[in-house]
Amino acid sequence: MTLRIFNTLSRESEVFRPIEPGHVRMYVCGMTIYDLCHVGHARFLLVFDMAYRWLQTLGYKVTYVRNITDIDDKIIKRALERNIPIRQLTEEMTQAMHQDIAALGIAAPTHEPRATAYVPQMLEMIGTLERKGLAYRASSGDVNYSVRKFAGYGKLSGKSLDQLRAGERVAVLDGKEDPLDFVLWKSAKESEPEDAKWDSPFGKGRPGWHIECSAMSCAILGEHFDIHGGGMDLQFPHHENEIAQSEGATGKPFVNYWMHNGFLNVDNEKMSKSLGNFFTIRDVLKRYDGETIRFFMLRTHYRSPFNFSDANLDDARNSLRRLYTALDGVEPSGAAVDWSQPQAAAFREAMNDDFNTPGAIAVLFELAGELNRTRDARTAALLKGLGGTLGFLQGAPRAFLQGGSGVDEARIAQLIAERAAAKQARDFGRADQIRKQLAEQGIELKDSAQGTTWVKA
Repeated sequence: MTLRIFNTLSRESEVFRPIEPGHVRMYVCGMTIYDLCHVGHARFLLVFDMAYRWLQTLGYKVTYVRNITDIDDKIIKRALERNIPIRQLTEEMTQAMHQDIAALGIAAPTHEPRATAYVPQMLEMIGTLERKGLAYRASSGDVNYSVRKFAGYGKLSGKSLDQLRAGERVAVLDGKEDPLDFVLWKSAKESEPEDAKWDSPFGKGRPGWHIECSAMSCAILGEHFDIHGGGMDLQFPHHENEIAQSEGATGKPFVNYWMHNGFLNVDNEKMSKSLGNFFTIRDVLKRYDGETIRFFMLRTHYRSPFNFSDANLDDARNSLRRLYTALDGVEPSGAAVDWSQPQAAAFREAMNDDFNTPGAIAVLFELAGELNRTRDARTAALLKGLGGTLGFLQGAPRAFLQGGSGVDEARIAQLIAERAAAKQARDFGRADQIRKQLAEQGIELKDSAQGTTWVKA
């Protein structure tokens, strides 16, 4: 079965055909780093990590871009509250993000661009939009996008301009021609710190949020690429505005397939600090290991609403224990996954049906049942191999069942030895690759004169 993806733009499940055969270019809107990541962030990060892994499993080369927004109103506000430079805040929060998501087994993207490194590309795009008559300078000093001058506006949200305008509650700001118009370049304010300002042909200021993603994605992936993803909350206005900017500037189709994951609730209510049901990834990792959280989130289809609760997490942990119990005491034996094998074919069919992880996980339990009966080494290898495509079941079963995090200490020791040998051979590229590989699994290496040790980050 060929991979099919539900395309938010067409509102249909479509056969996936990359623009360049064998190569997938994917962009996902990443974090605005002013605070610690919360469980809602964990969901979208895990969803697109899953898609990234499966595309690679299918044999595609994947160029995966997940950006970092490191200039924004909230970032400026938090830096001022803490009386620290913006860069100090964003470095601190970026490091915390990397630690938290590594604990969930989330792989590093191919590129992780920071918005502040792409201001020249943003200015170039804004200038193009102004020359084409799609942007105008407001009396406030801002540069705004004129939504009504872009014929395709509303095609992602499926609403006409008049429908969108009817739902607009924000008063027209000074110099805005229409409430739907959005800012491309924000004029600097005296109250803002100097490290939040850039020189530009439009005066001192900083980029708007929407232009950041358009500029970064086009700069790295090209003006027309395959997949753009993010949470359902970004469909409008952020992704709608990205289309308007990018297609308005280039005159080309922007993205072929739009993917959006469903909303996350906590105990069936929207997560909110005011409701007292707001949890960071770090909060949850104090009580549950990263693999359990990963399993918990991926056993729900990515487009479905997701309910986060301790009861559901406990159930997920017990379910994952059943899989590890099946593997315990059986040494897997066999080569790579044989996709002609019936359970492997069923797993692939589920995943190729718009990344149907619940269907794929059901196959894992079918295999676990068979393994409990037969204790067959090839069945164990297949269960572990299929689980690995989703980032599960790669730890030592006994360690997980005894309450550990599923860390395979023997494998870590082997990789540390390989890294030492690579450094001795002056193959520093391989040594760095091993460090990165372990970091992605939440393992931090510490080098000293006595040798290399590791800790769970």
